[in-house]
Amino acid sequence: MPQQTVICLTGPTASGKTEFAIRLRERFPFEIISVDSVLVYRGMNIGTAKPDAETLQRAPHKLIDIRDPEESYSVGEFVRDAKVEICKIFKTGRIPLLVGGTMMYFYALTEGINELPKADQHVRAQLNADAASLGWIAMHKKLATIDPNAASRINPNDSQRIQRALEVFEISGRTMTEWQIGKRRPANTFLKIALVPGSRTLLHERIDFRLREMFKNGFVEEVETLRKRPALSNQDSSMRAVGYRQIWSHLDGIYDLSTAAVKALTATRQLAKRQLTWLRSNKNLHSFDPIEDKTLSAVMMLLNKYLD
Repeated sequence: MPQQTVICLTGPTASGKTEFAIRLRERFPFEIISVDSVLVYRGMNIGTAKPDAETLQRAPHKLIDIRDPEESYSVGEFVRDAKVEICKIFKTGRIPLLVGGTMMYFYALTEGINELPKADQHVRAQLNADAASLGWIAMHKKLATIDPNAASRINPNDSQRIQRALEVFEISGRTMTEWQIGKRRPANTFLKIALVPGSRTLLHERIDFRLREMFKNGFVEEVETLRKRPALSNQDSSMRAVGYRQIWSHLDGIYDLSTAAVKALTATRQLAKRQLTWLRSNKNLHSFDPIEDKTLSAVMMLLNKYLD
């Protein structure tokens, strides 16, 4: 395998990426780098399905618990931090294994990205106020008039990406599409592996089971604790994550807990659908069904081919 080839393991939420990555690490000289926009936050453990302390001791993950939930963490910051960790791992003679489901992070790292303008809290606050008045569907229509290419790539319900695209335009006067023209190419090459369940029904069952376990393990209490942080609001990126957003609204009295649970389940399924859509459109991707018994051996065969 070329010295600077990085292994990527991705897939939809609840597809078993973390456990699969740990099993690979037990068999290959891998060090894991998390590719997850929510696992970066401290104090957000249950609702993110963050690996527990025992698991992290057995298989350390880079880029977990590196931000407080009040702080933002941009795609550009992830690319910068991931590149640093990749270099460190290569210097030890081991191989980086990037694991997660934040597809924009994977895209930016593997395809290259320009350094976008940093977040502006005043601009963001105004966009949030506009969205509260008009709704995110209307904000998506606004984006479509400014940057139709970006709007076509962003789901009308994806408030975070709509906000960021509008914010970039407001700050710089350039669209997200214009920023992406002439983007810098990555220095590494990437072997991309995806865990893609062949049965949508089984994936939904796994999502449902995991979410029920989160509620049993204290998901609501975790959000209650987070709400006590004086600087944290439901407009922060961390609290707009799937599950956290719905429970925050429940604690605000907007709807009861059973409704919040249903909305969280629906949002998680929608997230999985978006992830699968991205995976289907991705080139040079080696896909495997995590439900099948032969998947681990098949992935190991692929890796051995590159390692030889």
